[in-house]
Amino acid sequence: MTTVLITGASAGLGAAFARAFAAKGCDLVLVARDEDRLTRLAERLGREFGAAAEVLPADLLDATGLAAVARRLADRARPVDVLVNNAGFGLPAPFPYNPVEDEERMLDLLVKVPLRLTHAALPGLRERRRGAVLNVSSVAGLLPTGTYGAAKAWITAFSESLRVDMEPYGVRVLAVVPGFTRTEFQERAGMDVSGLRDAVWLEPEAVVAKALKDLARRRPVSVTGRRYQAYALAVRHLPRGFVARRMARARRPPADPAARPHPAGGDAATAR
Repeated sequence: MTTVLITGASAGLGAAFARAFAAKGCDLVLVARDEDRLTRLAERLGREFGAAAEVLPADLLDATGLAAVARRLADRARPVDVLVNNAGFGLPAPFPYNPVEDEERMLDLLVKVPLRLTHAALPGLRERRRGAVLNVSSVAGLLPTGTYGAAKAWITAFSESLRVDMEPYGVRVLAVVPGFTRTEFQERAGMDVSGLRDAVWLEPEAVVAKALKDLARRRPVSVTGRRYQAYALAVRHLPRGFVARRMARARRPPADPAARPHPAGGDAATAR
């Protein structure tokens, strides 16, 4: 029986991953800050699929919470076979207009946390010579799109490098690179996406289904939808300076920085 630990599991892509793995007969360890939402999700998955779902409430930006999840991943008596690093949040304004403390929190959750948790999981995966790590990145990481995009570029590069290092041990690593996905992510970040057309939006279930297919095919990166696949191919050939200027024009300073909503935190992480 495979056990899957998912961060940011209470909603969005995290909950979609939980449902997909439960449907495959996997046991689950669900991690997020909101214990009530995790408990309701665990009960629902138990009723629908008979899945055994362990609830592990933790704020991953808190040293104690992060250490608790790392210990669970390193527990040889209760091995975790698949780690899904999904937790994260975004900020509504460009870097110069955000409090540096918010930028540091976002960087910690998008970079430091998956690095720490992956490091905790790998010894057991190597020892058992099987398992997988799925890191949720973003198409924002394909272009110079601010500090969120920079962090997501890191997680994609980290995944591709780690995949090569772990291949001799039978451990698979996949970077999941979604575009705009219908979750709570944008609302929690205070982003105005009212001008986006319906055609650009992905459903969480579609992103997860594509990711699991690509994981089975041992692909390094999973991009959902022909639109975003074409986008990923095209950006490799665009001049970086030109793109950076275009992206900068799209990142407007907030009209009233004091009125900005505060970012949600550790379990807000879902779609990108």
